[in-house]
Amino acid sequence: MKLKWLAHRNGTGRHRPWILLLVTAVVIAGIAAVLSIRPPEVAPVASTPVSSVPAAVASPTATATAVEPSTMTSSPPDQSAVPAGEPSTLDYRVLANIAARTIYTWDTRTATYSETYGRLRSWWQVLPDGSNPLTIFAQQFEATGTNAAAYASLTGAKGYRTAQPVNSSCDEQLAQYVQQPPPWVGLHVCTVTLSVVEHATSGVNKYTAPISIVVNCPPAVSATADRCEMVAFYAAPERIVY
Repeated sequence: MKLKWLAHRNGTGRHRPWILLLVTAVVIAGIAAVLSIRPPEVAPVASTPVSSVPAAVASPTATATAVEPSTMTSSPPDQSAVPAGEPSTLDYRVLANIAARTIYTWDTRTATYSETYGRLRSWWQVLPDGSNPLTIFAQQFEATGTNAAAYASLTGAKGYRTAQPVNSSCDEQLAQYVQQPPPWVGLHVCTVTLSVVEHATSGVNKYTAPISIVVNCPPAVSATADRCEMVAFYAAPERIVY
């Protein structure tokens, strides 16, 4: 019995190395199989050239900064501004409206009384027959409410006056013109009603005022060939043409 048992133990001992080798081989094979399982390779992403990268899109909440184009023109001039000199036109209605506005407009902040007076004096063209002397100009200019003393007092108050035509009537629209027509062709009369506003540090004064403008145009012999000229204006109530 003992011999059989020894014989059996000795037989088992002889097979043990082979069993260990077999187990080792199986383990190595399993490890190799696991290592052979690799994730799929990802193709590398080609880099995008800098020149082809689109511009960044601004955030909807971002504040845009406006850039003024180099071709932008300046603001249009103020059409209500009084011209520096008598306009060159063959339209007597246009000249009459501009003249009326200019006569009633002055600014003590930018011009002296002499400068304001002299500017309008250059518009008044004395006729060869002497029917519109400068003495009438002086009287009618003061009839607008402007004289040297009043202008001087308003200078300290930074006074200025603006005027805009409200309506105008010319030639046959005026009864007195029809009753007493002008002595020659090319002489026109327009009566313009102005909305006048006087400004000073003491306050603002608004009123309306009529003024009659006499304009001489071609084909009058006494007129300049290419434009109309103002030859008289009347601001005194007894001289207004209605």
